[in-house]
Amino acid sequence: MQSSGHRFRDVDHHPLLSSEDDFECSSGNVEVVDRIWFIRDGCGMVCAVITWLLVLYADFVVTFVMLLPSKDYWYSLINGIVFNSLAVLALSSHLRTMLTDPGAVPKGNATKEYMESLQLKPGEVIYKCPKCCSIKPERAHHCSICKRCIRKMDHHCPWVNNCVGENNQKFFVLFTMYIALISVHALILCGFQFFFCIREQWSECSGFSPPVTVILIIFLCLEGLLFLTFTSVMFGTQLHSICNDETEIERLKNEKPTWERKLRWEGMKTVFGGQPSFLWINPFSGIRIRRLIPRTLKGGAEFAV
Repeated sequence: MQSSGHRFRDVDHHPLLSSEDDFECSSGNVEVVDRIWFIRDGCGMVCAVITWLLVLYADFVVTFVMLLPSKDYWYSLINGIVFNSLAVLALSSHLRTMLTDPGAVPKGNATKEYMESLQLKPGEVIYKCPKCCSIKPERAHHCSICKRCIRKMDHHCPWVNNCVGENNQKFFVLFTMYIALISVHALILCGFQFFFCIREQWSECSGFSPPVTVILIIFLCLEGLLFLTFTSVMFGTQLHSICNDETEIERLKNEKPTWERKLRWEGMKTVFGGQPSFLWINPFSGIRIRRLIPRTLKGGAEFAV
């Protein structure tokens, strides 16, 4: 339930409902979601595919251009295991971010039946989103791409084709962290590779011709620098938001908090789940296997299976 201070802050942006108001949403449009989440956005899907292709390209260059041709068995083995493990963790975190419901409010729940179940007292006010016809919880914002109100929405990221919100922020943080780590690792390996190739014959340090080897490694260096810069900045801003219990949207709008903030350590435990453990950095935590069921949503932008 919103406080009166919050009501006056948002009253110009969102229609209000009270127990005496009329309802435009029928109960037949209420949506219950318990399936994998996926956003059918063309730009987001293209960006997600590009992300995977770039990671796979880096893995190809590291594995087949730099490590396998190396004469040092243990150097190739250890770096191959580390790099490929980080790549798997990064892509798994990307999938979890993309396929996890970020905290969407059910569509069309602003019905008379639902309002009556809330047992509102006279004069109590709640918020209705006119775009998705749902009761809008505190700190929720409407995403025009997902076409849903998202709890604790931080931003919509096309590279993961999803919003970053209450339920998938952990996986987004892990995605940026693991991408930054494999970028650093790739840059270090590129430096060693150039050193080895200059010290020896270029034709002996790679299975590819010298010009092709140079082009592949230079492109990998550029990719690593770009990814490292982007993901490091995002990783830092996400940790800052978590420790201050303030989403990027709330910071940009300069919204005054009407909630009890969970600062620093409490915020980290809320997002990553409980006390510090291996589960904090595990993108497979909490995963549940369900039978795939196709579903059609009326007027929706997402496809759940």
